[in-house]
Amino acid sequence: MAKKRKALIAGNFKMYLSSEEVKRLARAISDFVSQKKYEDRDVMIAPPFPYLMAAVDSVNPSFVSVGSQNLYFEKEGAFTGEVSPLMVKDCGATYSIIGHSERRKYFFETEELLRKKITAAISNGLIPVYCVGEKIEDRNNNRHFDVVKRQVEEALREINFRSDNLVIAYEPVWAIGTGVNASPEQAEEMHLFIRNLISGIRDKNISENIRILYGGSVKPDNIDSLMKMENIDGALVGGASLKAEQFTRIIDYRI
Repeated sequence: MAKKRKALIAGNFKMYLSSEEVKRLARAISDFVSQKKYEDRDVMIAPPFPYLMAAVDSVNPSFVSVGSQNLYFEKEGAFTGEVSPLMVKDCGATYSIIGHSERRKYFFETEELLRKKITAAISNGLIPVYCVGEKIEDRNNNRHFDVVKRQVEEALREINFRSDNLVIAYEPVWAIGTGVNASPEQAEEMHLFIRNLISGIRDKNISENIRILYGGSVKPDNIDSLMKMENIDGALVGGASLKAEQFTRIIDYRI
């Protein structure tokens, strides 16, 4: 089955691994993808900030891209501890994960802040992977669509994005790192909902072509069923991206 949109399989290494481990993992992933030479899917890895350049130097950029796990919206200044879009790009990265639920939970990031980060990323030639998703209490109380609608509309309003310079990742918070993933049908339902939201924010052409990834306990044993869904265009993978044999199997999904 041919997917309408080119898939993106992204690995978020979070705050794990050493420099040497990142290099070995990045090389293993790059070697695998280079041999496969996929035409229907892209691959991206997002290591911790100190290892961005090590990852960039360890992959073949024709087959594997590198992204940051975060960025700050100012280009420079007295912002101790922050990293600007220009710095991320200067390291050789092409993507940046923005709004991951862990950033929202532990660092209290709001949609207003995330809108600034998305704008800064796009303005500086980076592709944001904007994360949205509800908590378990929201889903149990039938508020999951309301939560995601707010996250999408408030962060993306007034941004003149295209389908090729923004990626959205739906990651239900209750599925991240828990071993419990949304069913393919639950994920598909939310992905279609998000696609319709994008149509209202921008237009139908952009909504039909923008890539919407699923994240939340993605593993080799569930990637195939997820990718069979029409509106699931890839995956944002956490724990399983830290092991080459698991992540390469996810990259090599079969539908």
